[in-house]
Amino acid sequence: MTRLAVVTIAHGRHQHLARQQRALGASTRPPDEWVVVSMADPVLDEWGGVARDGVVPRVVRVPESPLGLPLAAARNAGAAAAIEGGAEVLVFLDVDCLPHPEALAAYESVVTERPRSIWSGPVTYLPDGLSDDQLREPWELDDPHPARPAPEPGEVVEDADPRLFWSLSFAVSASTWRDVGGFCEEYVGYGGEDTDFAMTADSRGVGLGWVGAARAYHQWHPTTSPPVHHAEDIVRNATIFHGRWGWWPMEGWLDAMAERGAVRRDGDRWVLGSAVREEASGG
Repeated sequence: MTRLAVVTIAHGRHQHLARQQRALGASTRPPDEWVVVSMADPVLDEWGGVARDGVVPRVVRVPESPLGLPLAAARNAGAAAAIEGGAEVLVFLDVDCLPHPEALAAYESVVTERPRSIWSGPVTYLPDGLSDDQLREPWELDDPHPARPAPEPGEVVEDADPRLFWSLSFAVSASTWRDVGGFCEEYVGYGGEDTDFAMTADSRGVGLGWVGAARAYHQWHPTTSPPVHHAEDIVRNATIFHGRWGWWPMEGWLDAMAERGAVRRDGDRWVLGSAVREEASGG
């Protein structure tokens, strides 16, 4: 039987993570291992080995970088732990995501049948104010994000655009993960590392696809659009990406933040704008 591990990286969002644990326990195909990567979170450091809803997390710890949360390094650490434990199928879930009961089975099936691709599932962003009962069955509110492919359950889309890959929910075989080499750990903080991962996969002949039955539901949390509070991360990571691939990712965010003075163009590069620099200096 195929061994499947779920990898979730987290810093805070403990209630969201507990709901994910409950959803994993309700899966028609529960994970053989759930690796939770604690990014400098002392609360999560204590979760390891404590069974809830039939799922026992294995906690892996990574330190926080001075530049911010090491998202890329954390996913790599989680994958390494899962593969060390014998996992043949890796399913990555954002801490905010609740998998549909059939999602893990769908991922296992498509990865087993077509192991040379990376597979994503449609994600619905849930509204604020849902009751706990509603969050037990979020698929009643199924409405996948319109900016990404959203095949129906039972449908599979191959040869997907790597620029549309995101790391909220995806699955990959352990062998293909090794071939891609994981996420580039030059990226620290918010933005860019998932598109880089997809571009690396594409450059190495690894396909990308979407699986309609592997649906997930993103729990609400406060956010801003554009994410100006991540402007420093986004500029730094976009610059790394541009140096590796020759084009600018996250241009929609960069343009929107430029309108607010958070970033600006300086010749052929993006830099922090006056609004962010004044805030950082206490001005």
